Amino acid sequence: MKTRIESDSLGKRAIPKDAYYGIQTHRALENFPISGQKPKPAYVEATVHIKKAAAIVNHKLGVLDGRKSRAIVRASDEILRGKLREWFLVDVYQAGAGTSHNMNTNEVIANRAIEILGGEKGDYSTVHPNDHVNMSQSTNDVCPTAIRIASLTLTEKLSESLKQLEMEFKLKGKQFNHIVKSGRTHLQDAVPVRLGQEFRAYGVNIQKHRAAICAAADSCKELGIGGTATGTGLNSHPKYRGLMINQLSKQVGIRFAKADDYFEAMQSLRPMVALSGAVRNLAQDLIRIANDIRLLASGPKTGLAELNLPAVQPGSSIMPGKVNPVMAEMLTMVCFQVIGYDTTVLLAAQAGQLELNVMMPVVAFDLLQEIEILSNAITAFTKLCLRGITANEKRGKMYAEASMSIVTVLNPHLGYAKAGEIAKEYLKSGKSIREILLERHLFTEKQIDTIFDLRAMTEPGIRK
Repeated sequence: MKTRIESDSLGKRAIPKDAYYGIQTHRALENFPISGQKPKPAYVEATVHIKKAAAIVNHKLGVLDGRKSRAIVRASDEILRGKLREWFLVDVYQAGAGTSHNMNTNEVIANRAIEILGGEKGDYSTVHPNDHVNMSQSTNDVCPTAIRIASLTLTEKLSESLKQLEMEFKLKGKQFNHIVKSGRTHLQDAVPVRLGQEFRAYGVNIQKHRAAICAAADSCKELGIGGTATGTGLNSHPKYRGLMINQLSKQVGIRFAKADDYFEAMQSLRPMVALSGAVRNLAQDLIRIANDIRLLASGPKTGLAELNLPAVQPGSSIMPGKVNPVMAEMLTMVCFQVIGYDTTVLLAAQAGQLELNVMMPVVAFDLLQEIEILSNAITAFTKLCLRGITANEKRGKMYAEASMSIVTVLNPHLGYAKAGEIAKEYLKSGKSIREILLERHLFTEKQIDTIFDLRAMTEPGIRK
């Protein structure tokens, strides 16, 4: 393999001649053969957007010549279009703060810019990773800014998947609105509800989570780019901060704002924790909803079987004809993983000291990963499960009519204690509630029909 020699403050290394990375990336590859997991594409793109914006802004401010600026911008645009992605190689678990990721980005852009200007990779007298690509920047303001930008772009996708999920639940709520079934509390019989009421409630729940996630994501729009090493802005032009906000807003298509306090923006990962927490809250409710659907679809012969789920694959390697609720199972597992990622984000965020949180690399991966996999899981669940769900109306009605808890409707007429006696006799004797009430001469047939109107029981009111 042909190599080129590069040097840094620690010495020299032989770098593959055709590599777009340089010595600092090479050292990171030597030091961190940990997981094999590479940076999320959204994180790479966000970092490259920062480099592109900085090259444009620094040229406007007269501190970077136009030739270098144009080459850096062109190299950045190529990466944003999907080129050279194979050269972003540094493991997720790396040096604190993300210096290795930042330098990996600086080196790839620098070496491509050198080529654009007619030079050979590694000739940093043409375009230097630190002096030119990283001009007016530090890892310490680049990485938290990149996490914020990437989080916002991925949250847009999550929001859209949630919108589709919400709409589908509400549509099912309308389709199933006429279907009366037994309610259940404590996994025991309860007064009747309509299947449509259950499904609409799921939709409203998703609607509220979507709003909470979008609100949490808004806090990521405040950027600390221009804080450089510790928040002071050392080595950056006084007008750099404002121009960077405007340029990034233009490039990404999101209206960003300058940090109220650049020291706070660097010290605290508060916005990431808030967003991760909102996603975690969604995950715990999705687990609940997925478990409800699995329970209502249990069977088909020995379970509740009130719902029929679409069959998407055989369910057993040994039991012929078995079909499992695999999409709901998948969604639940993803949600478990999301909760684990959120825990890591929380622990990493509290581990910062003084002017910097050095645990940003794991936050950059885990936060983006949790948003991405949950978005994908929701989209798949909506498409392959929820849209195809049908109801077993007869089964639901049978359970509603057989439920002991329908005696609750007698409370206003007989009182709680007397209604309880009816319930006990119903369970013990095997007689229907109608038979018991008629034998005791408590109501006429017509009164019983009115009082025990199951559909009416699913709305407020006292039946007489």
